[in-house]
Amino acid sequence: MSTVLLGKEGEKAAARYLIQNGYDVIKTNYRVAGSEVDIIAQKGDTLCFIEVKTRETDDYGQPEEFVDSRKRWRIIRAAKIFTGKKVYEDFYVRFDIISVINENGEHKINHIQHAFDGS
Repeated sequence: MSTVLLGKEGEKAAARYLIQNGYDVIKTNYRVAGSEVDIIAQKGDTLCFIEVKTRETDDYGQPEEFVDSRKRWRIIRAAKIFTGKKVYEDFYVRFDIISVINENGEHKINHIQHAFDGS
């Protein structure tokens, strides 16, 4: 499976997971200022900016290990622009990573909340 197709499959699986767990998916593939956020979702008064990392195996490490400081900085920049809209000023903001391992068509999902804390 191509990397692009694998990534899209992972993002779809992550969105389904979020909806099943009570989140409202607001936007997918939000692009602004040279940055992209895979999924923006809301649960209660928390607005979540979510990076999805998908791999076929974990032979070379967990998918979330591939979210480096540069990627985090770009997601944070996009979140600042997105939350600059009045409608989102009364929300808590959280940065999550959802790692997806697609083993033979079955998605193993790990949702890491507050993934950017301390970085």
